[in-house]
Amino acid sequence: MKNFAELYRKLDEANKTSAKVNALVEYFKSANPEDSIWTVCLLIGRKPKQVIPAGKLKEWSADLSRIPDWLFSESYRAVGDLIETITLLLPKVTGSTNKPLHYWIEEILFPLKNKEESLKKEEMISIWNEMNKKERFVWNKLITGSFKTGVSEKLVVKALSIYSGIEEPVIYSRLVEKWKPTQHSFQQLISNDLKDSEFCKPYPFCNAHRLEGSVELLGNVVDWQAEWQWDGVRAQFIKRESKIFIWSNVEGMLNEKLPELRDLEFILPDGTVVDAEIIAWKEGRPLPLGELHKRIGRKNVTKKIIRDIPVVIIAFDLLELNGEDLREKPLIFRYKKLSELLNKISDIRLKISPRIEADTWEELKEKREESRSRFVQGLLLKRINSPYRVERIKGDWWIWKVDPFLINAVLINAHRGNGEEMNLYKDYTFGIWSGTELIPFTKTLSGLTYEEIKKIDLFVRENTIEKFGPVCTVKPELVFEIAFDEINKSNRHKSGFIVRSPRINRWRHDKMFKEADNLEIIKALIHRKE
Repeated sequence: MKNFAELYRKLDEANKTSAKVNALVEYFKSANPEDSIWTVCLLIGRKPKQVIPAGKLKEWSADLSRIPDWLFSESYRAVGDLIETITLLLPKVTGSTNKPLHYWIEEILFPLKNKEESLKKEEMISIWNEMNKKERFVWNKLITGSFKTGVSEKLVVKALSIYSGIEEPVIYSRLVEKWKPTQHSFQQLISNDLKDSEFCKPYPFCNAHRLEGSVELLGNVVDWQAEWQWDGVRAQFIKRESKIFIWSNVEGMLNEKLPELRDLEFILPDGTVVDAEIIAWKEGRPLPLGELHKRIGRKNVTKKIIRDIPVVIIAFDLLELNGEDLREKPLIFRYKKLSELLNKISDIRLKISPRIEADTWEELKEKREESRSRFVQGLLLKRINSPYRVERIKGDWWIWKVDPFLINAVLINAHRGNGEEMNLYKDYTFGIWSGTELIPFTKTLSGLTYEEIKKIDLFVRENTIEKFGPVCTVKPELVFEIAFDEINKSNRHKSGFIVRSPRINRWRHDKMFKEADNLEIIKALIHRKE
């Protein structure tokens, strides 16, 4: 538990992916297999269910610490996290536990669930007296079912790959198999025996680059294939040795997240690899990407989720057919073969990304203006004779996005950073006007120079109105132009809207805070989109 609590601290304080990966690799080097497999479980979301409600821990810790309710409430208000408040208010101890993580989960946490409340309280107090502050904090998270970190499954797989020397796709394929958290399971996860795993690996993804200059510089329009840029999750669908594998370039293996697509193994011919976008699709049109992420972000995909957020595959390239690697063939050949394949299959879940016909760049510009009404992000331009490249070479595939939305908003809240920048206010909430009230609209921390961040940090410290833990409410004065790519209605946000990819476009030194945009302007953006 001591090593796991230290790992949790490092992961929580790290603000770079590389630092988190390094922390995990070092942990796996020193941990025993039984602890390592439980660590993998916890970090990828297979955590134990709640054994004791957080409210009970609050009650017991307050009794133990002799803290009155008003003082606990004030402490919670200052800290901002209930479990952290409970941990900080517990009486200090000088020792630390030497018992491993798997012992605490298997021998203590699981049996504790079925005990009477009085025995639970007695045992929790005994446990607290055996642990230091860091260990208590992790334990309190585990026992209340609230354990989580900013670590994705993809990051865990990357660390395991570095530690074991096994390629990431192989680790992924083993993680989706049915297994229990045992020493043997961890040894199988990092085994060098690859005979049952090689066939599942995807090809390296070919990436497009954002088109910055004039589209006319690309030459003759007839040398290019134009397609819609779908707003989904990029994936390869692999059928080899009678098994289907769904690989995302960002999320890793998605077989468990998309159970209704797994029967494609009965439809696709063996030795097939299709490059595609997974799209949430309902009533004949795409749903916002956030709806798809609701599915992918869930540990368990229920029948209700499948019914409410159905998905389709928008295929745009064919990388392998009947076991033959087609990547060196020109795009025009691969696209023709893809069309023939999908026409033969004729499954409503498998759609081909249609080519957009145009004789001039001007015609394509007009088509591009239809993007938002079609719920896409713009156009993809692909050279018709290009191979499917594995390197990040510019020149063959271009993203021609529509221009972003722009609004002027007021800085209303600031949040401290993490790790080395934890004392610097660099995460911001921006507000817009709703009548005479500034309401929260979006959050972002990107788009500013370090010098600008330092100036804002100084402003925050000198103009704080109220504090809640690491968050400050500030005097409404600074105005910024915020750019974003997508806007949708949302019942969860006070403004009634949620935006995609918000970033600070520029600091509007020329505007007073009263000149910021209002809710009516936002509603007009939605109307323009629809």
